[in-house]
Amino acid sequence: MTRWIAALAIITFVGVGRAQAQTPESAPGPGTFEVTIIPGGATFFTESGESNSPSFGNYDLGGTATVNFNRHVGVEAEVSGLIGISQSLDFVNGTVDAKTPHFLDYSGNLVVSAGRGSVVPYATAGVGGLSLFERAAVGVDDTTTFLTGNVGGGVKWYAGRWGLRGDYRFIAVQSKDDAPAFFGQETRYGHRIYGGVILNVIR
Repeated sequence: MTRWIAALAIITFVGVGRAQAQTPESAPGPGTFEVTIIPGGATFFTESGESNSPSFGNYDLGGTATVNFNRHVGVEAEVSGLIGISQSLDFVNGTVDAKTPHFLDYSGNLVVSAGRGSVVPYATAGVGGLSLFERAAVGVDDTTTFLTGNVGGGVKWYAGRWGLRGDYRFIAVQSKDDAPAFFGQETRYGHRIYGGVILNVIR
């Protein structure tokens, strides 16, 4: 009888140990290294009243790579393409129906998360660059790159190794004297929202 009790105790301890060892792997939450694919979003730039720069919006897609140092702090590299779309642009001298230029947005960001679990709110801020590509129809004759800063946040939802993400950023674009009249001669401000799919590459 004593042998059976001892054997049962050993089996119980082994089973509990295995369950505890498997919990971090199976529990939902952010991993050490994760990738976000951004299939859809939008970026809106507000009108600059001091120059001939209209407000407009572009379609947004791209991706991020995030390294989490611990449960609260990580760094993220982000690249997205702002795809120009046809729309009405209100210039000082009238309205023009035209397709907006394409942009390339890239940044490095600090990410501060509220903790681990299946639902993780976060705040983020960083710096980067924004490249404006040629679009002769709106007076952009060459590629111009601007310094940017961003601040924002969002929520991540995890289901094992994958999850979903919603994100908002406020973007400030530093002006340049040689920028085209359409964009960049005055400091511009933008709002970006997107939804993404998260993949935990390393748990």
